[in-house]
Amino acid sequence: MSAPPVVGKFILRIMTKKRTFISVFSLLIVGIMLVFSSGCKQDPVQARATTYSLKVKDVLGVMGTATFTETTSTVTTIDISLSGAPAGMHPAQLCTNTVVEGGVAAVILNPVDANGKSSTAITNMTYAQLIAYDGFIKVYKSDNEADVILAQGDIGGNVITTTNKTYQMGTIDAYGVSGSALLEKRLNGNTLLTLTLTGVLAGDSYPATINLGSIASVGGGPVVKTLANVNGTTGKSYTNIRTLNSGIAITYDNWLVYDGYINVYQSTVLSGVVISHGNIGSN
Repeated sequence: MSAPPVVGKFILRIMTKKRTFISVFSLLIVGIMLVFSSGCKQDPVQARATTYSLKVKDVLGVMGTATFTETTSTVTTIDISLSGAPAGMHPAQLCTNTVVEGGVAAVILNPVDANGKSSTAITNMTYAQLIAYDGFIKVYKSDNEADVILAQGDIGGNVITTTNKTYQMGTIDAYGVSGSALLEKRLNGNTLLTLTLTGVLAGDSYPATINLGSIASVGGGPVVKTLANVNGTTGKSYTNIRTLNSGIAITYDNWLVYDGYINVYQSTVLSGVVISHGNIGSN
């Protein structure tokens, strides 16, 4: 049985008002959500950037920086800025390994111009890969003078941290040579070992090794790592250490507890004439 006309009109008015209320309510909710989302909108993500120092090498007064900027998710821009560089265009490279080891060019960068500037977009490696890269940047004088390095600097995982340890190098008999051995930790865990000696002769070159055991070892311990020769003119030796001579990987933290000592020799390692030595690690 159908409802009376009066009742039907009444029900229709109620349903119409209900639909209108629901529509208004829905619009109100949408409006609130839009305002809320607008108020909580975050600022755009800022581009990440890392700057590395480029230090003087063969031409005094040249120095600068290399800045890696994440331009997009697939592009990183390397900007080089040099001061004190001679006139002309100067080729630049991103090379493998560390400054003290040297290495081959992995990426040819745009040359540094007369204003000391260079900018190169890198697309074959991401920003994250580049700031962890095992490499360094160098800028040399010209294509005809590639052996003259204006400035260079370690990048990525090869950057030196503030973590380091110094050991003393003592004198032996009447040689009068002494100094220190500085171990510095790189971001990738490898070690830069710097020997600094006094009492050596300008022009001479002195082999150095890390040996197993301590300087009190009877007959001396076997050589576990051959170091770069000490330059008699500067009194310095720089060695980047990744592995022992055997090929076994060794980190900076390993060296701090290593059972070893350093020898510096008068002429050759085989001569056995030690002019300075010092315990390291657990010794």
